[in-house]
Amino acid sequence: MVGRVGVVLAGLAGLLVVVLVVGLAAVAVSVRRAVPDRSGEAALVGLQADVDVVRDAQGVPHVYADTAEDLFRAQGYVHAQDRFFEMDVRRHITAGRLSELVGADEQALEADVVVRTLGWRRTAEAELELLDPVTVTYLEAYAEGVNAYLRERSPGQLSLAYTVLSLQLPEAEIEPWTPVDSLAWLKALAWDLRSNYSDELGRGLLLARGETPARVDQLYPAYPGTNPVIVPDEVLASGVSGRAVRPPPGSAAPGPAADPEAALAAVGGPGEQALADTLAVLSAGGDLTGVAVEGLGSNSWVVSGEHTDTGAPLLANDPHLAPSSPSTWYQVGLHCRRVSEECPFDVSGFSFSGLPGVFVGRTPDVAWGLTTLYADHTDFVLERVVGEEYELDGEMLPLTVREEVVEVAGGDPVTVEVRETGNGPLLSDVVDPLVSIGRGIPVPSGSPTRGPGYAVSLRWTASDPGRTMAAVLAMNRATSAEEVVEAARLLDVPGQNIVFAETGQDGAIGYVTPSRVPVRAAGDGRVPLPGWTSAYDWVGYVPAEDLPVVVDPERGWLVTANNRVQTVGSGPYLGVDTDHGYRAARLETELAALVERGDVTADEMAELQLDDVNPLAETLLPYLLDVDGLDAFTTDGVDLLRDWDGSQDRDSAAAAYFNAVWAELLAGAFHDELPLELHPNGGSRWFTVVDQLLGSPDDPWWDDVATVNVVESRDEVLRQALVEARLRLTRQVAKDPGRWSWGQVHTLTPQHTPLGGEAVPGPVRSLFNLSTVGLPGGSSVVDATSWDASSGTFEVTAVPSMRMVVDLSVPEDPADVGGSRWVDLTGVSGHPTDRYHGNQLGTWADGGSYPWAFTPEALDEVARERLVLRADD
Repeated sequence: MVGRVGVVLAGLAGLLVVVLVVGLAAVAVSVRRAVPDRSGEAALVGLQADVDVVRDAQGVPHVYADTAEDLFRAQGYVHAQDRFFEMDVRRHITAGRLSELVGADEQALEADVVVRTLGWRRTAEAELELLDPVTVTYLEAYAEGVNAYLRERSPGQLSLAYTVLSLQLPEAEIEPWTPVDSLAWLKALAWDLRSNYSDELGRGLLLARGETPARVDQLYPAYPGTNPVIVPDEVLASGVSGRAVRPPPGSAAPGPAADPEAALAAVGGPGEQALADTLAVLSAGGDLTGVAVEGLGSNSWVVSGEHTDTGAPLLANDPHLAPSSPSTWYQVGLHCRRVSEECPFDVSGFSFSGLPGVFVGRTPDVAWGLTTLYADHTDFVLERVVGEEYELDGEMLPLTVREEVVEVAGGDPVTVEVRETGNGPLLSDVVDPLVSIGRGIPVPSGSPTRGPGYAVSLRWTASDPGRTMAAVLAMNRATSAEEVVEAARLLDVPGQNIVFAETGQDGAIGYVTPSRVPVRAAGDGRVPLPGWTSAYDWVGYVPAEDLPVVVDPERGWLVTANNRVQTVGSGPYLGVDTDHGYRAARLETELAALVERGDVTADEMAELQLDDVNPLAETLLPYLLDVDGLDAFTTDGVDLLRDWDGSQDRDSAAAAYFNAVWAELLAGAFHDELPLELHPNGGSRWFTVVDQLLGSPDDPWWDDVATVNVVESRDEVLRQALVEARLRLTRQVAKDPGRWSWGQVHTLTPQHTPLGGEAVPGPVRSLFNLSTVGLPGGSSVVDATSWDASSGTFEVTAVPSMRMVVDLSVPEDPADVGGSRWVDLTGVSGHPTDRYHGNQLGTWADGGSYPWAFTPEALDEVARERLVLRADD
């Protein structure tokens, strides 16, 4: 069945093997044709006045216009210049039209069917009707700018990728861009950040295999009480002195827990393979933004001026996403030449190609950073369906039915009937494993008969139209902390933590939790629940004004790193499956030390982003060093750990060995009893799992059930992990441990989608992919270059996709950027032969960054190219 859409696109790559045989010459001729002109003049139909696009040394465009509409027209134009193929692939995926690009490919068709069933584009269409007229005007202006660039260019002039595709498939037909194309991308973002649904199904898989609830809880443990929450009780309780708002629990608190039978209502019965397939199928559309990968997360923190060297706040942010080429983000500046009510934008930061505005960045007055909230936004629901009706509280209600036609390039169209209950679409109609779940899952006593089987629907906050686009643009014109909070409350999905800071010596700092968070009548959202009774319904959303907001906390700083927002019971119920807080704990410790010393600098903020200490080392090392009975060959490796401080820099041999031991430990303890899909990835949850098991040397999880008449203990698993890790690095690197280094095995090769996969011939991959780099850091490390311990390699699966530090001081010289700096994983361009393609990777990999020019005077110092977009006479 369907895996991640990234996998589906890799299938597309298989169609391109013929490139070297029949079309290498055509590719060679076209290699420079799509690289845009970024200097001189160009006409842009629809402009009200000329627009200047000034690019700095990294190729980042800064747009200067007289009207807001012209500003967004020009942004659409430059996005299309640099990234249109990426934009086009995104809109085909989010519309469920991937088959129109790749033809009769089974995985592509299945992905289209799932996305159509979820109705992303339908929701985006409804969202357009919900938005205010000004936001719609900006979306339309952006689309006009995109289309102005497309109008007189063939596909091959837009991207070399189209030329490569045309060697096997009919030449792509480029459709005009629309506002709905932009809004649909927000649905993809929300899907990738949908929180605990994999954990929900994972718990079910374990119980279906006969695990007891107690053993399942061992693998999905509670958030460690020793790790920090974002908004401690003392901050919420600080009252007027901290200008904090304590959200009342009220109706936002979780409802009564489900009885034990109901808690098992959707977690057993169908068999291992069906549930495993379900985990894969429901990831369709999952790797769209580069978010839905193991090891994802983000760091963001802010320090008030009372603790900094300038007396003004400092803010840092580095979102952790899947690596790609080009990267997820697109740096841009959007500047009204004269800021006014009619043209209120003067903003710079990180955007998404395909959408107007800046998602993370700064204005002259405020800066903000984002991390994922991980509130629980989804529930799976069992439904009793009879014919075209479903049961609710003893009454049969009609299903909502619609037809979707999926066009297939070179094949016959496929018609899909989508059925929905009040909870959402019946995914079991299009995902076979969910049929098995409905047939075999245990339910509470007194439940209606299942007949041939229960159907399974999905309740998801993003299925309801929202105002996220309005929130983004409101943030872009914010001039104060109060306006940041007001703008954030418009953000429905995806759920985010936002830290912010105001400019100047008295600039406020703060935190706000914007998200559409469901209030459940019963249960806590950890497992699917019966849908034939309203006892488990969502009864609304937590009011935005009841979500945590903190301004100027007494201690003068705030940290978010995907950790729990507040202690249980101190605010509205947000969910349970957050990151386990080890990055947050490290940041809190290091930042507290900087604040205690005083005069925190922007350089120290940037250095903290590169902290590579593994928080697991302090816990695990004493146990590893206490293992006895090792041979001399293995001891050569163990000796590396004796004086190791836990730092995972690129040159560290100890880091290479420790991480190899970690992977082998997880395999030895858990692979024998867990299905492949649930093998430990080694992230923060597994830190907690192993930390708790280390104190129980005879816990059954240590035992290898495959061995006969032998019961393994903790020390045997640790001993074997040390031995196997020594052998693994000997095979992979060298026999001499002195020749090992973490950067040799912990590597990253940003790949183009869909032309960068292994199915594509090497010369084509080398053209579209970027160079391989060895990296420091690791999973659940502040420098979060994560890897999957179950994959058999140490290759990087998630990275700090960008890094930014914003200095909110006001220099005397407007050309002085102060301490503000930024860097992107790859760069702005998606054209493989462009000088701005991958031009930031080396600096990023080395932990460097570039001065962030914001004012016109500062930009003049670094400007390299200037394009004048002429108004249509």
